[in-house]
Amino acid sequence: MNQHHRQQPIPAPCIIDTGTIVNKDDIKRLLNDLCHVRYIHTIDNKVQSEGKGCVLEVFSDPQQSTLVANGNLYLNIQSFDCLQLSQSLGKDTYFDLIQDNRQLRLIPISNSSQERNLESPIDAATIEAMMSDVLSARLDVQFDDDEF
Repeated sequence: MNQHHRQQPIPAPCIIDTGTIVNKDDIKRLLNDLCHVRYIHTIDNKVQSEGKGCVLEVFSDPQQSTLVANGNLYLNIQSFDCLQLSQSLGKDTYFDLIQDNRQLRLIPISNSSQERNLESPIDAATIEAMMSDVLSARLDVQFDDDEF
C-alpha cells in the first residue's frame, strides 16, 4: 500500500461555546471547573426543582447516583447521556446535562478560576507539611507529659 492512499486520522472534535458533548472525559473536564451554580431540574420540560449550590464532586461511576441536596451537587457523569453546551443571549455559558426526558441545567454563578484568585495560594504539599508539623508537635507534648 503506498503512502498516498492511507487515510488520515480524523481530528478530535473542537467545540467552542456551543455544542453537544458525548465523551464522558470531556464532560467531566468541563464540569470540574464549576463551583457555585444555579441549577434547574426538569422532566419533560416541566421544572421539578431549582436552586443554588456548590459542585463538590464530579465523578464517573455506574454504581453511584448524582445527588443534589442541601446546596451541594455531586455529579455522576454516568447519570447522563450527553452535555449540551450553550450560551445565553448575554453570552454566558450554561450546561445542560441530558438523560432521556430529564435535564439538569447548570448555570455558573462563579467558576473555579475566579475563586482560585480569591483563595490563599497554599498548595497541597504545604498543607501536608503543616499538618505533619502539628502532629509532630502534639506527639512531642504527649511524650513530655509521659516523662513526668
